[in-house]
Amino acid sequence: MSQQLRDPVAERRLVRSRLLIVGVLAAVALAAIAARLWWLQVEGYQHYATLSQENRVRVVGIPPTRGLIYDRNGVLLAENVPTYRLVVTPEQVPDMEGLLGRLGRIVELRATDLERFHQLRRQRRGFQEIPLKFGLTEEEVARLAVNRHRLRGMEVKAQLARRYPLGGTAAHAVGYVGRINREELATVSPAEYSATSHIGKTGVERYYESRLHGKVGVERVETNAMGRTLRTLERQSPAPGEDLYLSLDVRLQKVAEGILADERGAIVAIDPGSGEVLALASTPTFDPNLFVNGIGIDEYRALQSDLDRPLFNRALRGQYPPGSTLKPFLGLAGLETGTKAAEETVYDPGYYSLPGVDHRWRCWKAGGHGHVDLHDAIAESCDTYFYDLAYEMGIEAMHEFLGRFGFGSPTGVDLPGERGGLVPSKDWKRETRGEPWYHGETIIAGIGQGYMLATPLQLAHATATLASRGRTVPPRLLAGTRSHDGERAPVAGGGEPVEPIRLSDSGYWGDVVGSMEAVVHGRRGTARAVGEDAPYRFAGKTGTSQVFGIGQDEEYNAEELEKRLRDHALFIAFAPAEDPEIAVAVIVENGGSGSGTAAPLARAVMDAWLLRLRETAEGYKGG
Repeated sequence: MSQQLRDPVAERRLVRSRLLIVGVLAAVALAAIAARLWWLQVEGYQHYATLSQENRVRVVGIPPTRGLIYDRNGVLLAENVPTYRLVVTPEQVPDMEGLLGRLGRIVELRATDLERFHQLRRQRRGFQEIPLKFGLTEEEVARLAVNRHRLRGMEVKAQLARRYPLGGTAAHAVGYVGRINREELATVSPAEYSATSHIGKTGVERYYESRLHGKVGVERVETNAMGRTLRTLERQSPAPGEDLYLSLDVRLQKVAEGILADERGAIVAIDPGSGEVLALASTPTFDPNLFVNGIGIDEYRALQSDLDRPLFNRALRGQYPPGSTLKPFLGLAGLETGTKAAEETVYDPGYYSLPGVDHRWRCWKAGGHGHVDLHDAIAESCDTYFYDLAYEMGIEAMHEFLGRFGFGSPTGVDLPGERGGLVPSKDWKRETRGEPWYHGETIIAGIGQGYMLATPLQLAHATATLASRGRTVPPRLLAGTRSHDGERAPVAGGGEPVEPIRLSDSGYWGDVVGSMEAVVHGRRGTARAVGEDAPYRFAGKTGTSQVFGIGQDEEYNAEELEKRLRDHALFIAFAPAEDPEIAVAVIVENGGSGSGTAAPLARAVMDAWLLRLRETAEGYKGG
């Protein structure tokens, strides 16, 4: 048996090599640690110091107070009231689904609340507060406070919420605010809306959003490891939005909405001298308060499916055939173009026909009006006269002249979503329908039918221009403002005056206005009943527009038709005739008779303004 001999030299060599390897590894590790420490403390100092500071100090946006909205007399139309909201800061929540589940057992969370929350969560940074539920009750606030220790990342915050104290009154004009959606977030400044959850959706609230919103504030706060605020380090206060004063008179607005009652329709009243909109009524109306904190699905579906379309602003967006309300403007066009002189007569046997054409265009009066001139044709609303006038004038001349009164284009009122109506032309039909223009289409355009469309606001604006003998001022709702520092600034009534309509003979204005006076004050005027006992003299024009066509040999009988198939009733007017202070346009959908249905409503509005309200209407005064 052999015994292995130890080799001390080899053992020492092995130990030394191992020690060398360990030493080299240790040196490399120490060098790496030293380099990392040097980088962290020298090269990366500023970066990590900033991150450390941000972990300790949080920047919080402070929402500005939204500006208030008043009518011309200082009646509050839109205010801010204190309320509570539930917010969540995602970066402080270890288990979001768990937190939402616990919250849902404490307060009612609708599907829309959760949907909007997740939508905003995807669009905002983790350290930003995201609203989950608005309008908490005192009981809900108490339950959340009791369970606060189990709900990390949740806070209840006081805020000011929009409220419309008059409910549905002037809802289509004032509009409403609602929670910001994805599309709106993409169009606004992220910095300015970082602390804001609501934005103007419709009406004045939307059009003047930039004035009403104000400037966001900033607060730097120190927090602990749990994210709870310890103290405020720095604060830059927000700047409240401007208060707006509208030209609307709530008293007149209530009169207009009240007399429309349960009808579908619109009434627009304008001051011809200034262009100020005194009333803008569209019925049925709705309660804008439903939309402020998110309307329920069932409530919204009910509004959307309502056949009366309460959310539809008929005054601004309803496009209707203007019917015979267009006749004064066409009569003026006939005078200006030299197509017919004021005293020139047309024989009306109760219909109009063209040589070699079998079709007859009927007048509303079966037996006809006999020989009529311009005065009689407007006062008695003779269709045959205007069939003949339109045919002789031609659609191109009609298109050009009516365009001078604003027909076929938006008026430029300071509200979103206005539609422009339509005054057809040969080019329009060729471009949109690929068809030629026919003489019959010109003839029916002469009584405001066919392709002709106008909004109630356009009719009121055109009537105001006619009342002012061609002076044109775009309609406007904003009358004045008040900034957060209390400085007041009146806004000139109406938009910037545009080039007035000048006629070759100023006497033409009197010819047409006198004819419109005969409509309500003349012995054979179509609306003589509504002007009989008027304590002032006014000018007006009745109109009806067909909802559907009737055959050549058929008779129109409103009593046999379902209500929604009956003619629309229209009336335009201004008063007093010689020195106008108000111009009115009325439409009642399926109302039938312009003289029997629409004219009394216009008279009621003018009575209210001229006899009761005008003298006590303060109007906005700066200073």
